[in-house]
Amino acid sequence: MVNFMRNSLGIDKNPADTRVVVAMSGGVDSSAVAALLHEEGYEVIGITLQLYDHGAMVNKKGACCAGQDIHDARRVAETLGIPHYVLNYESKFKESVMDDFVDTYLAGETPIPCIKCNQSVKFKDLLTTARELGADVMATGHYVQRKDDSGTPHMYRAADPARDQSYFLFTTTREQLDFLRFPLGHLKSKDETRELAARFGLTVADKPDSQDICFVPSGGYAKVIEKLRPGALEPGQVVHVDGTVMGHHEGIINYTVGQRRGLGISNDEPLYVVRLDAAKKQVIIGPKGALLKQNFIMRDVNWLDETTLQSGGEMLVKLRSAHPGALATIEKLEGGRARVTLHEPQGAVSPGQACVAYSGDRLVGGGWITAES
Repeated sequence: MVNFMRNSLGIDKNPADTRVVVAMSGGVDSSAVAALLHEEGYEVIGITLQLYDHGAMVNKKGACCAGQDIHDARRVAETLGIPHYVLNYESKFKESVMDDFVDTYLAGETPIPCIKCNQSVKFKDLLTTARELGADVMATGHYVQRKDDSGTPHMYRAADPARDQSYFLFTTTREQLDFLRFPLGHLKSKDETRELAARFGLTVADKPDSQDICFVPSGGYAKVIEKLRPGALEPGQVVHVDGTVMGHHEGIINYTVGQRRGLGISNDEPLYVVRLDAAKKQVIIGPKGALLKQNFIMRDVNWLDETTLQSGGEMLVKLRSAHPGALATIEKLEGGRARVTLHEPQGAVSPGQACVAYSGDRLVGGGWITAES
């Protein structure tokens, strides 16, 4: 019997006998991953997802999975000499991501479609396809680190804090993490990735990073919602937390918790959106202090490290992707829920956003913030 040394992807096979599906978005990150693994001798298969009708987006830069990005991914695959497939996931994407985006806004919450896309399309449907292709692992260009602790895989924040994407991957299950690999997570900066792409002669080496939500051109999400749900936008009242009607609005989707500008309200003190009441079609506003919250419930919780959770004690939680983090205690509840008690009250704790917990740099888990306390 031949004994193989464990390869760089943690598989007991020679690289040439290890099949890797790389999720290629057409950007520099996933392209660099494909090139790196190809150079190491792995059998690399590139897959790009067509997630929506990209006819109107072909000439638009800064959005993943649009027409230009599919073209770029194909060119990279040709440069490397690896097989490349484009899969039409439009119906899956619309049902799992776009419809959820609209419904969440109409419910008075603030959605994060990139997390839903990772959860449903990329790490569920695409991962299933990778298995069907006989892949040993699936690799992506996400900036997170996967480490085996005593034989159990865990997710850690990226070496470069400015590029860390673990917040957006909190829904990853332990079974999925066992199959996933993130070859860029150890890099110290994005410049290193671009240098790698340039060394491999990839045309995307200087391609700008994606900025917009892929199906929301220039941040105009209200137009997307009107298109997908004609007539769903309904006017209502702007109400102070003390019950005073301060004005009217043309639809709660035009507001987010913590918003200060664009309220159309004249007042002696600054006022902020405190919460959105979809049932009453009301935008509730108040002073900055009214935004502070110390306790809330999160739903659909996914735990990657229940041992740390059960040991109790404090953890660091991020309440938004750019949130620096705050210390909190988390109590597991029934029905996939958990109670979060912040050690210090935080502002703009927005229903629909994610609360993601860490123990040091290790991702413990997270869930979706609800309006419950």
